[in-house]
Amino acid sequence: MTALPSIDKDLCVRRLKVLADQTRLEILRLLMESPKHVGELNTHLHLEQSLLSHHLKVLRQEGFVESTRDGKAVLYQLAPPCTTADMKALDLGCCILSFD
Repeated sequence: MTALPSIDKDLCVRRLKVLADQTRLEILRLLMESPKHVGELNTHLHLEQSLLSHHLKVLRQEGFVESTRDGKAVLYQLAPPCTTADMKALDLGCCILSFD
């Protein structure tokens, strides 16, 4: 096994820790289908708004999702560097995660 540079290992560890949460994985799976507003996400997740906002903040900080203003609402989508070309898997930089 070839050792990864320490910065890559640190990135991988951080990203895997973020994904070690069932709700965050489900958010990413939903966003792989299409960009969504918080209300659309919560239709599937049934969380308190503050808890969903917390999970989205964590995913944004780690670079998994991006948010854009859409009138009074915020639209969330996967960040381009985190998806494979076919948009069917997440590229974590150290491994590929597929929901298939």
